[in-house]
Amino acid sequence: MNARTPSVPTSGIASSVGASVIFGTIFMIPPHLLPLDPEQILGYRIVAMVVLLAAFFCVGRMWDQAAALAGRLRATPHLAGALVLNAALLGLQLWLFGWAPQSGHGLDLSLGYLILPLVMVVVGVVVYRERLSRRRIAAVLCAAAGVTAAVVFAGGLRWPTLLVAVGLPLYFVSRRAFALDSAAAQLFELSAMLPFSVLVLAAKPSLGTVIHRPRLVAGLVLLGLLSAAGFALYLTASRVLPFSLFGVLSYVEPVLMVLVSLTFLGEPWQPADTFVHLPICAGLVLLAVESAAREPAAPQRPAARSTAHARTPADRPV
Repeated sequence: MNARTPSVPTSGIASSVGASVIFGTIFMIPPHLLPLDPEQILGYRIVAMVVLLAAFFCVGRMWDQAAALAGRLRATPHLAGALVLNAALLGLQLWLFGWAPQSGHGLDLSLGYLILPLVMVVVGVVVYRERLSRRRIAAVLCAAAGVTAAVVFAGGLRWPTLLVAVGLPLYFVSRRAFALDSAAAQLFELSAMLPFSVLVLAAKPSLGTVIHRPRLVAGLVLLGLLSAAGFALYLTASRVLPFSLFGVLSYVEPVLMVLVSLTFLGEPWQPADTFVHLPICAGLVLLAVESAAREPAAPQRPAARSTAHARTPADRPV
């Protein structure tokens, strides 16, 4: 008899898919923020995310979490180094996400996000000893076929591709290893990037340009809002889902990014792309089937009997 597929939180799946949709939307924004360059966009994006996340902490009265994390950092100084490293890894990904669509490397970035889930599945199996169900194995094999075709047709791997495929797994593994995967840790990571924002915005003054162009103001505000929401959902999914499932679900994002590259950024569709994305979509369908076929929750126990009924030893709470 086959082992039952372990139940996974529906909220985690919804968070992962929601984050992918948001990041696919964000991918359309940088080309509309010209004449700002990728470094300036990143500078404004970090400031906006810190402000919005701090406002979220105020509304949710969550500053006790930030105080608790600050206490951990004081008591264990090496955690501060880990947090700075995480901030650098995250900042590099944020910069790349803004640079690629402006510089014609959108499909290179998309290829990185195609390879990323496979790397995360390997990490889940090797590092966290996770076991894959038959459907998940089939989904991974479908995705691997598509990724192999993508690498062959691309003529190899370029550095933006490798930066995504290796950098993000390192970021998530580090967050888990040091228990720095909370919303407070995200706020601290972004705050650690503020000196970079100040330096960039001071070296490349653009505030006057932004203020006199309502389109840029609206675009930067939207970028900050979507970034804060997307990362909140993405990091929630990374906490509650098995690492391998989190990885495979990440295929929603590159599929959306390819659609954005083709539809809004004007990058050409090649017939060979069919051999890449059809297997990946088949893998996503298998995941959807597995999610729909998950064993329903156990029925609730019947209401307690009359208090006059004496409990047997098996009835007594332990």
